[in-house]
Amino acid sequence: MLKCEGYDVISFADPKAFLAGDMPSRLGCVILDVRMPGMSGLELQEILTGRAYECPIIFLTAHGDIDMAVQTMRDGACDFQQKPIKPDTFLPAVSRAIEKDRARRGGATNLLDELKRFRSLSEREKEIAEKVAQGFTSQQIAEQLGISKRTVDHYRMAALTKIELRTPAELAGFFERIRVFLAAHESQTF
Repeated sequence: MLKCEGYDVISFADPKAFLAGDMPSRLGCVILDVRMPGMSGLELQEILTGRAYECPIIFLTAHGDIDMAVQTMRDGACDFQQKPIKPDTFLPAVSRAIEKDRARRGGATNLLDELKRFRSLSEREKEIAEKVAQGFTSQQIAEQLGISKRTVDHYRMAALTKIELRTPAELAGFFERIRVFLAAHESQTF
């Protein structure tokens, strides 16, 4: 579901694999189940808290109760969701968690990481993503470029997936940071 919504998702087989392979410098959130192989989500949250891990945590479980939800929130989780997943509450929770992480980082991720993501875009993806950032709809972009709306949607989704953003406002901020960064570092190669 998250991939279909344009999120870049990384899954881990168990909490130990997460502790070994996670990249805390990456913008995002962590979604934990209460019951996981080898360690509970509550135990993992405790370890992360002890490490001053700041990435927002969402619990998603079929084995929770009100006391558990309250405790996880007191311990720093930003949301607690019951299974089965309800997209109308889960997706906004993920969006809020990512926005919380973005705000914690001062509104931007590492600029060199953003530059790398920007450079991963094809010329057509850049062109379409910039038009989305300017507030144009897919239909308007298709008419401007003389291509189908479906083609625009394809490039738009590819670009948003690569740069890990979703809204026109996020895109506008992303392109502005890239422009400012490149203007300030014109003579350097990255």
